[in-house]
Formats: sequence, structure tokens, C-alpha cells
Amino acid sequence: MDLRILGYLIAITEEGSISAAARRLHLTQPTLTRQLRDLERRLGVVLFTREGRGLTPTSAGRVLAQRARTVLAEAQAALDDVQLAAQGLTGRLTVTFAGSGINGPLGEALGRLRRELPRVDLRLEESFNDAEMSDGVLDGRYDIAVQRLPRRDSRLATAAWWREPLTLFMPAAHPLAHAAGPAPLDSLGRIPLVLWPREVSPHSYDEIIALCRQAGVTPRIGAEGRSVQTLLALVAAGFGAAVLTDSHRALRRVKVAARPLADTSTTLYLVWRAEDDSPLLERFRTILSDSGRADPPTQPPSAAP
Repeated sequence: MDLRILGYLIAITEEGSISAAARRLHLTQPTLTRQLRDLERRLGVVLFTREGRGLTPTSAGRVLAQRARTVLAEAQAALDDVQLAAQGLTGRLTVTFAGSGINGPLGEALGRLRRELPRVDLRLEESFNDAEMSDGVLDGRYDIAVQRLPRRDSRLATAAWWREPLTLFMPAAHPLAHAAGPAPLDSLGRIPLVLWPREVSPHSYDEIIALCRQAGVTPRIGAEGRSVQTLLALVAAGFGAAVLTDSHRALRRVKVAARPLADTSTTLYLVWRAEDDSPLLERFRTILSDSGRADPPTQPPSAAP
């Protein structure tokens, strides 16, 4: 059934006459009369009875008018949703991210997305595994990943987004905590280290071991933890020092002191499907660009195979 016919029916019901409804709809009276008769013939029912110069809906007419209002409202809502989606103002966006990002500009960007695009169904998933994040983008589980080591794949687009210093988080009572300025790299050999298990975060683990080799020191493992909160709790308890991104200062753990680790940094990348032309994704990338330090899409030099 043509949605326009339902609109005609509502107009006749509300105006109470063919002539008034025709003026409202900018139609001729004969045209509207013919449309009403055709509708009654197709349905096999009488929709209106004449009372004086006006028309009154029958019980069937009242039911159809009520349903017509619902159908037209739903149709308009569908059109509105399509237009909003085309402008990137609605839809679902699934973001996976490395834990370090949320304490920096990623948290700010997500908050801005929530404020500016309240219709968006935002899904968030934290991950410690770079390969799983890239794979999840490829298979469609995630729309975008904010991660440290993207997979090398021609189907993925990547952009260096945020470069952040690495910092040595250590027990506040340790002598290294009281020196001024950045901690020299050989500090990694002067205190036991609290690390991620390699199977939980292989890139972070390998990155710290590589820094020890660069400094010419042999790491001593004081403890391992599977979350930032656990790592910092172990540091506060005196098990050793943790190498984390500087944004984790925001957690302000009691009995933990932080010093930047001299001449070190790590980079977070944005990763999305190269063929994904979603307006919503484009809007989010713009928000991320405003919040971080985004470069043109590129393949990171150390991307995983």
C-alpha cells in the first residue's frame, strides 16, 4: 500500500471532509475522492459515512487511521535514521584499545564522542594482545583499534596517533625515587622489575627486555601481574619497579613514585579496515585526530607479521 494513501486517510479523518482534506494536501477534490474509493474497493470495507456535509470514520476507518499514524511515524523515523547514519551521527561503533590509551587522550576522545554523538551505540573492549586486536578489526568484530603494534596487512589502514614517554614506577621509599630528572636507562638493572607475563602482553614484555639489553643490564624479575592495578600494587608493596606509559600517573597509586625513563617512548596506532568508508568511523577518527597526534595513514615500521 502506498504510504501517501495512508496520509490521505489521516487527513480526511482529521479534517472531517474531502474538500478540507484536499485543500490541506494540495489535491483536487475529485482526485482525493477517487483515491478514497479505490482504497475502500481494495480493502472491501467502508471507511467513512456521510453525516451532513462531513465524513465520519467507521469502526474500520478508525482502526486503519490509528494504524496509519503508527506506520507513517515509523517510516519517518526510518528515514531520519538513514539520514543520521549517512552523516555519521548514529549507528554502532566498536572500539578495542590497549590499556595504556584510556588514561591519555583516548579517554578524552571517547568522552567527546559520547557528548557530541549521543545516538551512537558505543562498544568498548580493552585488550592486551596486539595480534587479537588487529585480527578483530579484520574480521569485523571491531571497527577500530587503538594499539601499539598493528598487524602488517594490506587490508588494514594504520596511522601513528600518539607518542608517549615510558616511565619507571617504583616504590616511593626506593633511593631511585628521590633523584631529580629522568631515570637513566641503566636504572633497570638497579631494581627488580615487575612485568606483565609475556603471554598476556608480549609486546610490552619484549619492549622492556629490549630496553634492558640496550642499557647493558640483566633484568631481575621481582614479580608479574596481569593488570595495571596489580602491577602498581606490587610496586607499592616493594616487589620492584614497573615500566609503564607515563599516562598511568593519572592513577595516583599511594606509595608509588614515577620518573620518566630517559630517551624512551612508545607509539599508539589507529587501525581500521582500509575499505571501511563508514561516516561514523570517519567522524571518530577526526575526534581522535583532534585529541592525539594523528599522521596520514601508514604502515608502522615494526608491525607484526
